[in-house]
Amino acid sequence: MLCLIWKKVSYTWNASGWNQINRCNFLTGKIVPFQTSFMKAIICSRYGAPENLQLKEVDRPVPTENEVLVKVHSTAINDYDWSLVRGKPFLYRLMFGFFKPKRPIPGMELSGTIEVLGSEVKTLNIGDKVFGDLSDYGFGSFAEYVCVHENALTKKPATMSFEDAVALPHASLLALQGLRDIGRIKQGERVLINGAGGGVGTLALQLAKLHGCEVTGVDTGEKLKVMASLGFDHIIDYKVTDFTKTGESYDLVLDCKTTRSASAYMRALSPEGRYITVGGQLTSLISLLFIGKLLTLFSKKELKILALKPNQGLDTIIDLYLQGKIKPSIDGPYPLEETPRLIRYFGEGKHHGKVVISVGLQG
Repeated sequence: MLCLIWKKVSYTWNASGWNQINRCNFLTGKIVPFQTSFMKAIICSRYGAPENLQLKEVDRPVPTENEVLVKVHSTAINDYDWSLVRGKPFLYRLMFGFFKPKRPIPGMELSGTIEVLGSEVKTLNIGDKVFGDLSDYGFGSFAEYVCVHENALTKKPATMSFEDAVALPHASLLALQGLRDIGRIKQGERVLINGAGGGVGTLALQLAKLHGCEVTGVDTGEKLKVMASLGFDHIIDYKVTDFTKTGESYDLVLDCKTTRSASAYMRALSPEGRYITVGGQLTSLISLLFIGKLLTLFSKKELKILALKPNQGLDTIIDLYLQGKIKPSIDGPYPLEETPRLIRYFGEGKHHGKVVISVGLQG
């Protein structure tokens, strides 16, 4: 075998030709292992079906002064990904890019390890295990590496797995900010969670139970079995029963899938009940924003839309996790190459809990 050093890179010759294997540090004279500048990532080059996504080898990003380069261990699928890939609702293209995605790599949550620091990074170090919701600063976690602003990341406790860590930031804070900050949850209240079998709903159940609440969960399909095992007091299959027409009233409703009229939700509330939505059909949300305000002028009932503050309250979630009071329900983990199928699976509501992807997992 022949060896050649050229332009600080060492190569070996064998039957397949010259192969790059090492770099030479000319300051020390030592040969160090070569690290490729490429990575695998899920690429969305145009709007359309999730099946159009491609797993490609692309350039590894380089962090700016306030960013860190993170080696992604785990990522997760969210509503943002379902909307970004399809470019629907069309209004979202004002944020994602009108004709094609401005950022071709989806993904907004991660857990991983810091490998490179930007020149102005103050709070993190190489080797730190971190996790967080990236949405305040962009996307890109469906990849082996991603550059992230340091403010989007929190250090992961040693006893928290990478899979649990990635399942928490977005879903748990939608639940926490919805129930506690906007909903002002009180001890012993009657709480209903619509879309209860997903990542938000399963964590909202646990938070509500910490207040001694009686919790009703609404969903359908295979999720109902999982919900029964998690401890919901009552379970409603929305394909069989419309919870707004049962005559039951609730002190607090957390809705992950708003699809009905504002008047229907008013009907399901107790005299001073609060309805908080964290997502749903765009037309229903717009209706709720305007018509809901008019309806609540003549009532003590409240109809509100949560605007998530990413990562705010994550310290509270970490404390509850370390005390064993909450734990995410995980669907997975799955390998990165299954991302197109998993986005379809998520979008059609067939998943349970949080859909987690382990980037290094082989399919």
